[in-house]
Amino acid sequence: MYHYVYMLISVNNLNSITYVGYSLNPIKRLKLHNEGKGAKFTKGRRWKIIFKKRFDNKSNALKFEYFLKKNIKMRSNIKKKYINEH
Repeated sequence: MYHYVYMLISVNNLNSITYVGYSLNPIKRLKLHNEGKGAKFTKGRRWKIIFKKRFDNKSNALKFEYFLKKNIKMRSNIKKKYINEH
């Protein structure tokens, strides 16, 4: 069983807000976020996955999730790369 850390970007917001999360199934989790059943922060917005990283264990995934949530520069670089590709 793999564990994933993912980053979402809002698709209906001019500021392109991002959100970082953890899940065993990021595609299913994205669907929940878009249905308003995800985290409180994500409600009321439409989201798209722009980054995901796979881990073999939950501990490493949660450590990286915390790291990515706090690392604004890395999040900004992921966001810029996505925007430049689209």
